Amino acid sequence: MHPLRLGSRGAAVAEVRTILTGIGMLRGEAAVDASVPVGSEQWNRGEPFFDEHLDLVIRTFQQQRGLLVDGVVGPATYQALRDASYRLGTRTLAYQVAAPMTGDDVATLQLRLQDLGFYRDLVDGYFGRATHEALVSYQSEYGLSADGICGPATLRSLQFLGTRVTGGSPHALTERELVRRSGPRLAGKRIVLDPGLGGTEPGLTVPNPHADNESLTQADIAWDITTRLEGRMAATGMETILTRGRRNSPTVAERAHIANAFGADLMISIQASSSSSPHPNGVATFHFGNTHGSTSMIGSILSGFIQREIVARTALRDCRSHARTWDILRLTRMPVAQVDVGYLSNATDLTLLSNPQTRDIVAEAVLVAVKRLYLLDKDDQPTGSYTFSRLLAEEQS
Repeated sequence: MHPLRLGSRGAAVAEVRTILTGIGMLRGEAAVDASVPVGSEQWNRGEPFFDEHLDLVIRTFQQQRGLLVDGVVGPATYQALRDASYRLGTRTLAYQVAAPMTGDDVATLQLRLQDLGFYRDLVDGYFGRATHEALVSYQSEYGLSADGICGPATLRSLQFLGTRVTGGSPHALTERELVRRSGPRLAGKRIVLDPGLGGTEPGLTVPNPHADNESLTQADIAWDITTRLEGRMAATGMETILTRGRRNSPTVAERAHIANAFGADLMISIQASSSSSPHPNGVATFHFGNTHGSTSMIGSILSGFIQREIVARTALRDCRSHARTWDILRLTRMPVAQVDVGYLSNATDLTLLSNPQTRDIVAEAVLVAVKRLYLLDKDDQPTGSYTFSRLLAEEQS
């Protein structure tokens, strides 16, 4: 679809207004008359307009859903709007390998199966194999046809059963237990490193302030920090794999597939940001989390550690750690932390990131954060004080 933004007109804008009205985010004069069939002549005659009020509502929706808040209805926001329009029972749910079903109705089903003790993964609104297997197990135990299809009979039975699991998210407990069992040593840990962009997608290109006649790109910064981190991890005995080479740029789905196939313990995605404005600056980290209350606990802890370590060791502004629903965080089966190390479009950040010493410090900060994660309750070092040399000595002792 063509992106919709402030000033857009037409049937696509009317569809967006219809969805927002259905989920209660547009009311009064801004709302769409639900009695008018979508796509009808009467529906199209109004020439719906993308005004400032709709722009504000879209930004609010994006913020709530963990999307990039830009007021633009692009593919990601449109998909999230479609997902939000589904309620459990409005359609039959089933596992479709080629085109998996997504939506709030899937998330509601996952929550219900989780409450009953059958579903232990993230509640992400994505009907994948884990959801299918949980549904089949539930149907088998309760004497239903174990076909993995959530139709009328399965829905009726779900309505009459009470909660069996209490005391926290099974997925969060599983994540923490896996970290605890793996022990504090880094040797043998399997880590996927994901340098952002690359190949034909270099991102913003700017002059290198530290070298005449040279330029830097977002992909260059991400690659350099990632390889510095890879070298340090290898020195501790960790097993690492990169999602791309120097000259290629896989899709997000391909990067997630590489991580899942590797059977990684963690995934760390390194990104350099840019903006149309020169003012945004600073470092931020991200982990999976959504409006359904599902969060990757270990991803949250790791991203928090990384954020604090980088801020303590560099002059980059603290833009904090945030929950998001981006595909790179959602499609992977292990905890993920995405690190946006700064803005090449900002003069201050560019000066810092173009300095190899800063990139070295960032790589060391990320490694120390991973070590802190595996230390769990035995971590007693002040933020910013744990050095790579000390960490390496402890690993080799």
